[in-house]
Amino acid sequence: MALTKKPVNGMKDILPQEMQIRDYVIGEIKKTYQSFGFTPIETPVVENLSNLTSKQGGDNEKLIFKIMKRGQKFNLETAKCEDDLADSGLRYDLTVPLVRYYANNSNELAKPFKALQIGPVFRADRPQKGRFREFYQCDIDILGEAGNQAEIELILATTTLLGRIGFKGFTVHINDRRILKAMAAYSGFPEDQFDQVFIILDKMDKIGTEGVAQELVESGFPKEAVDRYMGLFTELAEQEDGVAYLGEKLKDVMDPGTAENLKTIMDSVGKTSMVDFDLHFNPTLVRGMSYYTGTIFEIEIAGLGCSAGGGGRYDEMVGKFTGMQTPACGFSIGFERIITILMDQGFKVPGTEDKIAMLVEKNMPADRMCEITKEAQELRAEGKQVLVAVMNKNKKFQKEQLSAEGYTEFREIYVNPRQA
Repeated sequence: MALTKKPVNGMKDILPQEMQIRDYVIGEIKKTYQSFGFTPIETPVVENLSNLTSKQGGDNEKLIFKIMKRGQKFNLETAKCEDDLADSGLRYDLTVPLVRYYANNSNELAKPFKALQIGPVFRADRPQKGRFREFYQCDIDILGEAGNQAEIELILATTTLLGRIGFKGFTVHINDRRILKAMAAYSGFPEDQFDQVFIILDKMDKIGTEGVAQELVESGFPKEAVDRYMGLFTELAEQEDGVAYLGEKLKDVMDPGTAENLKTIMDSVGKTSMVDFDLHFNPTLVRGMSYYTGTIFEIEIAGLGCSAGGGGRYDEMVGKFTGMQTPACGFSIGFERIITILMDQGFKVPGTEDKIAMLVEKNMPADRMCEITKEAQELRAEGKQVLVAVMNKNKKFQKEQLSAEGYTEFREIYVNPRQA
């Protein structure tokens, strides 16, 4: 069989220029999130299939890379379906592994537990720009904190990070699943069909108000309920404080304190943030994961055309592992999408201005080579990044390649100095 030099479809090789940016961003992630008290953890990339298919991952459960059983467990003759041949899979996100991790190790963890996790996840998705089958996610989660300080900390930490890596003027959209449910109940939709309503509502930014209304009617919902539902959004557009307005209008069908809780989060973030961004109440924000139970949020960066991160509260997920209700809330940034933006912008890693390439002519005498190496060591001790390499015959092309990696100073060293 002939070997192929290209990576598997949907996965990619990372060249040095991008790797430098990725390493820098990961370093800023760790530094920023740890300053907020988040603790780094790590979980395996392989999870039990029963966990991955527990109806908590939304459409991601359709994109699992399954791993076949091994040895005696693998029996093709007795298998009745695909899942009889597989018992594990590659994780499609970091939340399900985190919850399993917490359930398994909670006795040894602080309460509340503030987790930071960075690592690869895998989805059998259709590849496109900024979307791969193997990609990195970066999550921060707070488990065991029922109050809204969790949401405040998550939003402040995430926006602080984005500010540190050069983003400004972005928007964090925020909503609450309980508000979504109250709006649907007020309009007269059956509770067991809320999810179908929300799936259609989630298309608002693509098909507009009229498109959502039409699709709801075409899906069999009563026109009276659809008209009342869409009327809420029309009324909201005229309100200066949409959260307070809904809190009053939906008080008979909304969980007590929901609007006040969201208002507190928004006010607290607005008063304490040190980053230039907009926190916007968005009543059409849904977030696809079925495990969200309360506050939800999503990052929008102008010109990206898709979300650059999101998260929310998922208070019921841990209890499915432990049998004990444990409040939980998390925020995930779109690491790969952020890297794509920085690459497109020609981002240069701060502190790489002192990258020096010492290009040494071939057959340099050993004693002179020792002097060159010592000089490089002294420069490194001063904090500079120094590469010592043999000079290629085509040194112009060599310099172009090194320039792409961030080298800004080149020193050509010859056997006979008069050649310089």
